Amino acid sequence: MSNDLLLSRTQAPDPPQTTGDFTASRGGPFHVLQTRLGLLNADGLNTGRRIVVFIAVAWGIPFMLALLDSLPAGGAGSYLRDMGVWAMSFVAIGAFVLADEQVEDGLRACHRQFLSAQIIAPASKRQASDALRHSLRQRDSKLAETIFLAAAILAALLYWIGLVHSPSTSWAVIVGSQGNRITPAGWWSVIVSVPLFWFLLLRVLWRHLVWSQLLRRMAKLELRLVATHPDGMGGLAFVSEYPNAYMAYVFGVSAVVAVTLGRHFDMETLNSTTLTVAMASWLVLVLALFAHPLAAFSKPLTDLKAATIAALSGHATHYQRLAERKLLGRNVVAGNDDEVATEQEIADPSKLLDVAKKLSTFLVNRKAVLPIGVAALLPFALEGATRLPVKDISSILKELLLI
Repeated sequence: MSNDLLLSRTQAPDPPQTTGDFTASRGGPFHVLQTRLGLLNADGLNTGRRIVVFIAVAWGIPFMLALLDSLPAGGAGSYLRDMGVWAMSFVAIGAFVLADEQVEDGLRACHRQFLSAQIIAPASKRQASDALRHSLRQRDSKLAETIFLAAAILAALLYWIGLVHSPSTSWAVIVGSQGNRITPAGWWSVIVSVPLFWFLLLRVLWRHLVWSQLLRRMAKLELRLVATHPDGMGGLAFVSEYPNAYMAYVFGVSAVVAVTLGRHFDMETLNSTTLTVAMASWLVLVLALFAHPLAAFSKPLTDLKAATIAALSGHATHYQRLAERKLLGRNVVAGNDDEVATEQEIADPSKLLDVAKKLSTFLVNRKAVLPIGVAALLPFALEGATRLPVKDISSILKELLLI
């Protein structure tokens, strides 16, 4: 037996490469159902067609039912004037479907960057593959989507109770002496539109939490980071940009929240102060959702920064003492013949040390989250603009977005 053959048998196998993508919008029972209905195929998410179908189901059919129904409140006119319906059944549901493709493309690109940039150390490739497989199993959870469906039905039940006890007639309910009567358009909203909105909202939120856990697992791996990377984040700046993939989703949710909040304020109670507080609170909540997974990288970045500064500081001492000896013929303090005997030229580490000190240990920064911040606040600004001067709204936006 040759030495080469013996060596090949005794060497440990190479760690497996991380393969596959985190496809955030595929998998799970709802994806299978859409595929069977012909809304999805293996080649793509058919976003445009699905937006039309989902909006037609959630918003279009109730509108047609209201149009055909002669109601004291004006039927279709009342329906078209209801900003809550526009926000939930048209804007939000359309935005959620649009977000499927944007989120999938954004997260897949981020995950692939970990591989193409060789951020993950070879020794951690196996753990990275295991983390991806675990996340995909969570993404496809039947239990999770069953819970979302149950929550959506509960939301529809609460909406129905609200209609039953509504004090005024509208496109959805007719108030009479014998009790409230829900219209066909109202029943469609109870059975279809409201549950669909909540199911889609919770489904995207769950898959973001799955992605968040994947990022947090990857942050615990051995990562090939460098404090002097030109992106100022050790080579991880691309991760900080992933929240922008959720712009459509955040805009859709924000539209519903803004309209709902607007209904609780009359012309006297809604002012610049209350609107600022509401917008600031919502912005903090949205940013916290995305900051949670990014915060996991703070520890490895902090450790990297400290270790790099310590190492470069030692080299800086060596370099400067060498320069001192060349200039003065000796070191002013702690002169040592052994140090002179082992003298060797090294590069000046000053510039690298300055760069390392500027390393950001938190991946959230204004530039990276500005688009998602705009998506979160714009619906509030539009709602507020119907009651407050535009200059006040513009001032609030600039203040909150630090423009």
